Amino acid sequence: MVLAATMDRPALLGGSRAVTLDGTSANRWPIVTDEDVAAVTEVLRSGELSLHKITGALENDYRALLGVKHVLACCNGTSAIFAALHALGLKPGDEVLAPSATYWASVMPILWCGAVPVFCESEPEQLGLDPADAEGKITPRTKAMVVVHLWGMPSRMDSLLGLAQKHKLKVFEDASHAHGAKWRGKPVGTLGDAAVFSLQTNKLAPAGEGGILVTNSDAIHEHALCLGHFERILNLPTPARRFAGTGFGMKHRMAPLSAAVARTQLKHMSERNARRNANIEYLSKRLEKLGLRTFLAPPDIERVYFLFIIQNDEAATRLPTDALVKALQAEGCDVVRPKYPLLHQQPVFTEGVFVDIARLHDVPRASLPTYRKEDLPRTTAANAQLIQLPAFPSADRALLDQYATAFEKVLGAAPAITEAWRNGTHRA
Repeated sequence: MVLAATMDRPALLGGSRAVTLDGTSANRWPIVTDEDVAAVTEVLRSGELSLHKITGALENDYRALLGVKHVLACCNGTSAIFAALHALGLKPGDEVLAPSATYWASVMPILWCGAVPVFCESEPEQLGLDPADAEGKITPRTKAMVVVHLWGMPSRMDSLLGLAQKHKLKVFEDASHAHGAKWRGKPVGTLGDAAVFSLQTNKLAPAGEGGILVTNSDAIHEHALCLGHFERILNLPTPARRFAGTGFGMKHRMAPLSAAVARTQLKHMSERNARRNANIEYLSKRLEKLGLRTFLAPPDIERVYFLFIIQNDEAATRLPTDALVKALQAEGCDVVRPKYPLLHQQPVFTEGVFVDIARLHDVPRASLPTYRKEDLPRTTAANAQLIQLPAFPSADRALLDQYATAFEKVLGAAPAITEAWRNGTHRA
C-alpha cells in the first residue's frame, strides 16, 4: 500500500480540496465542431430528411473500418440489437446466455424474440461472460450467447468462441461501448455471427441516436434488412425481394441527420480514443499503486474507454466504497457509483413479467428460468465496489494529477475516514 503523497487533511475531515481545476471543458462530450454543423446543414438543406445517400456512405465507412461484408445503419442501438437477435432465428422458449452486469438493451430484446436470458457471472479480469459459469448453464434449449464488451474492454473471446463452437451456439456481440477496440488484432464486432455498435450521444463515435449492425452473414443481413428497412428490399438480389410490399413489419432506418453527425464523429474517433486512452491509462497507473483495480488491458487486447470504471478492493484500501466515493466528492472529484443495476435483480425478471413480454404463456413454467436476487454472488459483490470517474477526453495532466492527489489523500487517511464515516462525524 502506497501512502498519500500529501499530508493535507482530507476534505471530508475538514481539509482543503485537492481538485481545484474546473473539469467542465476537459470532460465535455461529445466534441462538436463546425465540421459537424456543416455536415448536418448540408443534409438539412437538401430536404432529403428520411432517405439520403449519406446513410449509405456511413455504412461504407464502417464496412471499411471493420472489414465486414454487411452493415446496416439503424435508428438506435436497441433496435439494431433486436434486429440482430431476431435474425439469429430465436424461437419461443430458447435460452440465451447473457451477462447481468450490462445495460438493459443488451438483454431485453431477447424477450421480444420470444426467448429468455440465462444470466451468467462476469469474470473479474475483462468483465465479460465467465466462460466456466456460462458452460455450466448450457442446456438443450440454449441457442445463443450475448457477449458484451463492457466499458470498452473486449471479453475473453478465445474461450467464449470455443464454447460457442463446442455447443453450436450463435454469438452476438454487443460492442456498443467498444468502438475501435481489438482482440488479438481483430476489431471487436467482427468475431461473432453479428454485432451492434451504439451511436448514442455518450458513445465513442456518437450520432445523437443510432445503431450500426454488422455481420458477414448474408442470411442475417437479409433478415435484418427485411425486418426494418423495407425501402431497401427491392435492391436485394435474392427471392426476399418479394417482401418489398410489407417488409417484416418494423422500421429501423437511421435518420440522415444522425448519419451526418456519425460520419464526422467517426472520422475523428481514433485520435479522440487515443487521447482518452492516454489520459485514463496515466491516471490508472497511479491508482493501481493505491490498491485500486483499474482494468488495464492485457497484452493481447486493445481496449477503449466508453466509461472509466475502477474497482475498490476494500480489503486493500481499508475503506468502504460508499465512504470512498463521498470522500472523493468532498475533494472535488466528479465520481459516482455506476448507473447500471444488475439485470437479474430487476422486477421484470424476479416478478415474472418477462413471461408476458416474451409471450411464453404456453411454455411450461418449469422449463423457464427462475430469477433470484441472490443469484450471481461474485458479480454482485464485485459490482458493489465499482466507482465511475470522468473519461477525461480532453484533460491535461494537471487535472489528472489533482485527481491522483485526491485519491492519495483519501486512501492515506483510510482508517480515520472509515471511523468518521461509521460514526457520522465526517463533514457533510
